[in-house]
Amino acid sequence: MPYNSLKEIKGRIAELSAKGHAVYDEAGADLDFARVKTLEGDTTAKVAGLKAINEELADLNKKSVEMSALMTARKSMDDAAGLTSEPEVKGNPGESHEPQQKSFGRMIIESKAFTQKGSNAFLPDINMKTLFETAAGWAPFVTRLPGYVASPVRKPSVLNFIPQYNTNQNSIKYMLESTFTATNTVEKAEGTALGEAALVLTETTRPVEKIGAFIPVTDVQLEDDANIEQYLTDRLTLQVRNRIEAQCIMGTGVTPLLLGTNSLSSPNTQAKGADATPDTFYKAMIKIRSVGFAEPSAVFINPNDWQDIKLLRTADGIYIYGNPQATGEDNMWGVPLCVTMAVTENTAYVGDYANYSAFYCRKGMEIAISSGYSTYFTEGKQAVRITTRGAMVHFRDKAFCLCTGI
Repeated sequence: MPYNSLKEIKGRIAELSAKGHAVYDEAGADLDFARVKTLEGDTTAKVAGLKAINEELADLNKKSVEMSALMTARKSMDDAAGLTSEPEVKGNPGESHEPQQKSFGRMIIESKAFTQKGSNAFLPDINMKTLFETAAGWAPFVTRLPGYVASPVRKPSVLNFIPQYNTNQNSIKYMLESTFTATNTVEKAEGTALGEAALVLTETTRPVEKIGAFIPVTDVQLEDDANIEQYLTDRLTLQVRNRIEAQCIMGTGVTPLLLGTNSLSSPNTQAKGADATPDTFYKAMIKIRSVGFAEPSAVFINPNDWQDIKLLRTADGIYIYGNPQATGEDNMWGVPLCVTMAVTENTAYVGDYANYSAFYCRKGMEIAISSGYSTYFTEGKQAVRITTRGAMVHFRDKAFCLCTGI
């Protein structure tokens, strides 16, 4: 059955989420699917039914996010005009696989005359007193492979789930509705006074912070290798991008640090306690919907925590989140997952990042080279510097939830 309106989609999401929650509740902490009454059939059929619920939730949540984004774009079209997202940092250039031309010596030793037994076309029968071997002749010339083998570094992924905008300001200011009192908005008899409502707006500010680094390099190195400048640019850019992403989730907000989800003043929280871990996420999403009146768009989780969930099995050994051959994107109750080392273990972050968060960039990655630092001019050195400026903003604390103890 197609669901065309946002209201219908959210209603179906709530219905499926409640059904999935009931399955886990009936299965209990030991995930005994024999006790499940919500789904019919044996354990295999019930797990397949739960998987079907999860897949439909994923599709519906994707549609919900898309429709919410369209509504937000319509509302703020004038402000959003001309804004562009920061391009994702590209990886290292690939290695060259151009064919290597054979040397004259190589053609000789691979020739038919050289390799055929008994042939003397190239090797006359002479009695040599000194064996012309590697130690007495030329050492073999070895061509170094192009490119380089990079160190293991976390791949940027967090900002893929957070809207990004440009700004020309040194801070992001917005009006936050800090009071919305509607308790006096009630029915009144004819001729009686109406109740007084209360609305308060508070100007809220997030400063644009500077993030960057520099590395010293000699003039000789820059002159002798044409690739070194690109290498330094790529690697420093990756370092800055990874720092920004970690701060978007874990930053304390104390200048010059960005304010991350972990340090919001009043987010929702949901402790795992005795619940099955998937139940913890379900309850977190319910809080976002019922307290924050928002729709979860992303889950950020540490790889080690996701491993524990991905390997969950029923009491008779059937994988709940798909068998080892299963393909497709990972999700939790239909909400897309970002499995990343940018967050620490034992706490995951769920939220409506699509509608109630944004990263504002004051300027892109700016690369500068100068010999004016310290005694670099006389020593023939250059300082390669990369900087950017930005602010991470969470517009509604209750649109986010911290899942602890997982």
